[in-house]
Amino acid sequence: MTKTMVMVPTYNEKENIGSLLRDILQLDPSIGVVVVDDDSPDGTSQAVESVRQTEPRVHLLTRKNKKGRGTAGIDGFLHALDQGADLIVEMDSDYSHHPRHIPQLVDAMRDCDVAIGSRAVAGGGESGRGRIRQAITGFAGFFIRQVMELDVGDCTSGFRCFKREVLQSIGLKHMVSQGPEIVEEVLYACHLRGYKIKEIPIHFEDRIRGESTKTFMQFADTMWKIVQFRLTLKNRLRRLDRKSKAK
Repeated sequence: MTKTMVMVPTYNEKENIGSLLRDILQLDPSIGVVVVDDDSPDGTSQAVESVRQTEPRVHLLTRKNKKGRGTAGIDGFLHALDQGADLIVEMDSDYSHHPRHIPQLVDAMRDCDVAIGSRAVAGGGESGRGRIRQAITGFAGFFIRQVMELDVGDCTSGFRCFKREVLQSIGLKHMVSQGPEIVEEVLYACHLRGYKIKEIPIHFEDRIRGESTKTFMQFADTMWKIVQFRLTLKNRLRRLDRKSKAK
C-alpha cells in the first residue's frame, strides 16, 4: 500500500488545525499528517497534541528556535521521508487549500512526479480574494515563469504532491529559503531535475478564520529571491551531484 503523508506548516492556526486534521484523516486510513508548528503563541501545538493523543497518524514538530515558512517546510519534508512516506502532500493550514482536493493530487501521481493544485488550469479557480491580491498573484506567476522558464500556470501554489524520490534528489538540506519563497525554490529544483510536473484544478478559498501572516515586503523579497534561484540553484545541484558521486 502506498503511504501518503500530508505536511502542514502552521503559525497561529488554532482555529483551523483541529478540523483540518479530522478532514484529512478521514480521507483514507493510509494517510498520515505531520504538523510543523513554529511555537505558535495561540496554542496551535496544544490543539494538535490533543488530536495526537487518540490518533497515531498525527505527528507534531514544535520548533522553538528555528522559525520561518521555509525551514518549516524543509523540516516537514524530511520528517515525512524519515517516516517512510511514498507520497508527500504539502498544503496550508487555513483551508485555502481544501482537503477534498488531496485525493485528486494523489491520483495524479500515476503519471507525473509532482502534482500542483492549480487555480490557473481549466476547472480551477478561487474565491474570497480582492482584485488587488489576485493581480499581485498574477504578476508573480508571470514573473516566475519568465525568470525560471517554467511551463506552470500557478507557480505560487503551495498545495502540491511529490513522489518520495523527487524530494530525496533536490537537496532539501541545502536549500536556502527562510520564508515563503521555499515554494518556488523547491519547484525550480524539480524543474531543473527534469521531473514531470502536472497541474490539477482546485478551488482556492481565502481563509475564513484567523489572519494571514503574508506581507508586501515578503512578496517583494520573494521576487528578488526568484532571480537569485535562477542564478545559483543549478550550480548548487551540480555540486550536490559531484559530492554524491565522490562518495
